[in-house]
Amino acid sequence: MGKVLIVYHSQSGNTKAAAKAVAQGAEQVSGTEIIVKEALHATVEDLLWCDAIAVGTPDYFSYMAGGLKDFFDRTYYPTQGSVTDKPCGIFVTHGGGGKAVKSVKNICDTFKFNIIGTPILVKNCPNAEATAALMNLGRLLAEAAK
Repeated sequence: MGKVLIVYHSQSGNTKAAAKAVAQGAEQVSGTEIIVKEALHATVEDLLWCDAIAVGTPDYFSYMAGGLKDFFDRTYYPTQGSVTDKPCGIFVTHGGGGKAVKSVKNICDTFKFNIIGTPILVKNCPNAEATAALMNLGRLLAEAAK
């Protein structure tokens, strides 16, 4: 059984909707256990528990949201060496920029996560096309978690 953690920050609800779509995709792989958590509530234990992780954030001034950065800050040193090569997916919601993906990718590389697929950029609330891409990301992570 694979375990997938989905960590996100959302103020407007767009990134929360994107996180739910990732979870729906992961649910399509039988035997997958999924936890979806707001970044400020996600813990070191959550990160160590999972076999794969998805991280999501809105784009704020071409950078990730502080809530997701806080998660990374709190979990980096306690998990160093224990999360190397853990499959990771990235999704970013934005209003027209999407440059925050660079900051998320840089930190995921520092954790030495194995980034699966291309980061998903979602303009505003996920439409049908974005939802399909997010669900595919969830499915890919669940398959990698097995």
